[in-house]
Amino acid sequence: MGVRVLGVDPGSRATGWALVVADGNRYHLEDSGVVRPRGGEREQRLADLYRAMGEVVAACAPDCAAVESSFSGRNPKSGLALAECRGVILAALGCNDLAVTSYTPAEIKSAIVGNGRAEKQQIGYMVVKLLKLASPPPADAADAMAAALTHVHLGRWRTTR
Repeated sequence: MGVRVLGVDPGSRATGWALVVADGNRYHLEDSGVVRPRGGEREQRLADLYRAMGEVVAACAPDCAAVESSFSGRNPKSGLALAECRGVILAALGCNDLAVTSYTPAEIKSAIVGNGRAEKQQIGYMVVKLLKLASPPPADAADAMAAALTHVHLGRWRTTR
């Protein structure tokens, strides 16, 4: 059956998610998508994100999750918005009893491309190759796939279910 790893790439406008199933050295993408909270007040967008991540967990039944950690950018306001989204995602995963492992962008790039300073296009290219996809996925979903693959490649099978 394998281990079902939910990868998540938090974002204030778009949050990518991907379910990768790993069985030994073999793995495949089972499902993926992008959550785009409705417009409106910040509280409403965060509530939408929370509900949507709960629905993803219910539909995918993952064993564990790998979430990209926030990095501090140049703009404190956008950094705060990203941190709020990440907190909501962690709460949604925690409410579903999932063990979560966080990976920095550099850790993910290093695990997928072999270079911690890889460009987004390189991540997308490697995700397509590693998962044998017919076409490139949306960037946010590709980043979520990369987070899940990092978890698989590093063999960190922490689960609580």
